[in-house]
Amino acid sequence: MEVCENMKGWRRHSRAGALKSVIGVMLLGLRFTQSVHPQATCSAPVTLQNLTQPNYEVPAKEVTGVGFMSAFVQSFLNTVQPNPLPRDLILRIVRLPENVLSNEEIKKVLVYEVGFLVCVAIGVLYIVLMPIVGLFLACCRCCGNCGGKLYQKQTSSVDCLRRTLYLSALVTTIIIFAGNICMFRSNETLKMSMRQSPEELNKTIDNIYTFITAVPQQVDFVVNESYKTVQEVNRNLDAIGTQLGTEIQQRFRGTLDPALQSVRHLDQEFVNMSVQLNKLNSSLAQLQSSMDHLHHNVTDVKNKLNDTMSNPNCLGCTELTPELEKLTLDSTITAPSLLELQSALDEVIKINLQSKIDEIEEYLHSIPQRVTNDTKDVVQKSKQQLEDIKEKISQLSSQIQLSELDDVAETLNQVKGEMERVLPEAERAEYIRWSVCKVMCCVVLLVVVCNLLGLVLGPLGLTPKADPKKRSCTADCGGTFLMMGAGFSFLFSWLFMIAVLLLFILGGNIYTVICRSWKNGQLLELIDDPGFLEGLNINPALGLKANVSFSDIYRDCEINQPVWTTFHLDEHVDLEDLLNVSKYTAQVQQDFENIDITLPSVTLLSPEVKNQLSKLSAKAESLNATAFTEQIKNFSSINLNTTADKLDNFARNQTVDDTRNELYNEAIKLRQIQADIETIIIPQLENLNSAIKSTVEKLNRTLEEDLGHIRAAQDILNTNTTQIIKTESRKFLDCQLDYFTAYADWARLMITQQVGRCGPVASAVDSAEVILCANVVEALNAFWFSLGWCMIFFIPSIIFTIKLAKYYRRMKYSDVFDNHIIMNHIPRAQMKFT
Repeated sequence: MEVCENMKGWRRHSRAGALKSVIGVMLLGLRFTQSVHPQATCSAPVTLQNLTQPNYEVPAKEVTGVGFMSAFVQSFLNTVQPNPLPRDLILRIVRLPENVLSNEEIKKVLVYEVGFLVCVAIGVLYIVLMPIVGLFLACCRCCGNCGGKLYQKQTSSVDCLRRTLYLSALVTTIIIFAGNICMFRSNETLKMSMRQSPEELNKTIDNIYTFITAVPQQVDFVVNESYKTVQEVNRNLDAIGTQLGTEIQQRFRGTLDPALQSVRHLDQEFVNMSVQLNKLNSSLAQLQSSMDHLHHNVTDVKNKLNDTMSNPNCLGCTELTPELEKLTLDSTITAPSLLELQSALDEVIKINLQSKIDEIEEYLHSIPQRVTNDTKDVVQKSKQQLEDIKEKISQLSSQIQLSELDDVAETLNQVKGEMERVLPEAERAEYIRWSVCKVMCCVVLLVVVCNLLGLVLGPLGLTPKADPKKRSCTADCGGTFLMMGAGFSFLFSWLFMIAVLLLFILGGNIYTVICRSWKNGQLLELIDDPGFLEGLNINPALGLKANVSFSDIYRDCEINQPVWTTFHLDEHVDLEDLLNVSKYTAQVQQDFENIDITLPSVTLLSPEVKNQLSKLSAKAESLNATAFTEQIKNFSSINLNTTADKLDNFARNQTVDDTRNELYNEAIKLRQIQADIETIIIPQLENLNSAIKSTVEKLNRTLEEDLGHIRAAQDILNTNTTQIIKTESRKFLDCQLDYFTAYADWARLMITQQVGRCGPVASAVDSAEVILCANVVEALNAFWFSLGWCMIFFIPSIIFTIKLAKYYRRMKYSDVFDNHIIMNHIPRAQMKFT
């Protein structure tokens, strides 16, 4: 069958449009509906790797033990400042800073800080009264008042009062000591927090910097993966002859291979049949020779019998004349015309079907190269268009405006550099702070030690019944230590209360205004307000159409959402429109309309071959073995033994021995001829007849079956060649489409779900909150709370220790109490002698 010489039946416009759409859309991953045609075996597509998320530093954690007093301090501060964050007040101050000093604004600030003001007032009162009271007390004691006179009145309740004062002083001292321990611990915790904070802050900044620099890299990675897909398609276009041509070749082989096998089978069978016909002709010639020999023997017997019968000595031989006349044998074999069949078969063999097979094989091998040659120009133009469309992919970064992140990264670098610059100064300042706080802790410890020494030495050296003037040095030292503790308390408490007041105002307000509102989200809501700080409005900076607030960003980043979702980039970037490049495919469509894959016509059997095969088939069908069968029947009906028996009977009646012997001899010859007919001639006839029938039937069957396969293959080639090329071409296009469909799905997934997972941003915010609030502010608040705790309990400590000291110190004057009779010293009368 002939294959169409041109491909106009291809419906070029449809095919070109499909191919163009594939090449354009595949690049940017626009998802098209898959072709309904069965898919060709595609080469392995480009392996698209998933995005690798950056490695981030471990988020900052709370310093061990920093929160040991958080519950007490926070409960106190929440009581002092129960009001929420004054959002409106802060916004007015930020928007109109020139009105900060106005009476109205100051009044509102004071109203909001009323709890702190009360505490400040108490602290100021403490700072003012404590040195004044101490000064007056010192003056009074120097004047002999307020316990300055070393005289102790002895009463019945003196022991009970001493024990009560002792227990009160002991409990107060223990409470102060507990506060002092908290001071030491909070001071060390604050030191540790301040030491770790720069490192943790650097980690936090590094995490933010890593995130900011990773987002453009991830977008570039997605874009670069598209380049790999483009390169794969370019390779496929370069190998279009190998890929598409091989698929077309395989489809043709599916049709032609059975036909070629039939041609090969015919060629082989013709050779085999030629050999078989030669053998049949040889057998036929041999049979004819045997028949001629047999005919000669019968004729010889007949002639001799005629001679014998003509002898006068043969008695009654005339009666054998009828039998002798019947003694005839036709030696001519009426066989089918095998020579004509042989001649027709030889003519077919001379055609050389193997050359036709080689021609078709060469045709099949040439298909890939023909496809390459026919698509060379359009492939080159398509590859150029691929490069143009690849440039469109790189616009994804500019559409998302990732360049704005460079400014943020630069700012972070500047902040980090500034931190490194001021870090030595901060460390020196922290060392000074730690040293000052350590001294304060030691001073408070000094008061506690004085009190404890007094409480220990006083009872050890005290003899209750002893005269107050004669108390031991140990008891007197105990009383002195108690007085020293009270003196140190007066001397340092008001100074320490100044520190408590300053740290309270600083740490307390940082906690209530920043840390508490940070934790409950009020601070983020304040930052979200458009009028808070103009520089913090991220929407214009990133060119976002959606109103994205810091609270929204933080909530999304807490669940590690990508930037596509967090910043609502779908409202800013039309991803589908960006990936839709069908508007760029017109030129490629026009180029592919000129594609014409031309394959030469294929004729399995030429008219000459068909004519020769028709003659051979006609000869085979015209071969008639009926006469041959009739001749076998005729030979089977011959019975020379009957004639021989009659000769034997006549021979017995003869009187002449020679005549008798001649008749016997001829009878024997007839029986031998009959035996040759039955054992040689008839089997040869039957075998030859069977072989001829078998050969003819096989030839007819082979011609019928193989020619049927060849005709079917030729019909398919005549009707389906164009469809085969069209179908396989569509399979090739669908195969390429699979690559880009996979890339489209992957790119969409990466951009909308993987690029810029902002969990590190929320972690950085949480880390900043931990560094500032959980570590630094809580440790600072714990310190001033502990110090204030000690300062408050200095007041009862002073009272109890001063009162108790008189029970241990050695008095100058004594007061004796015995049996409820108070014995007063009565001065003797002084006698004056004149």
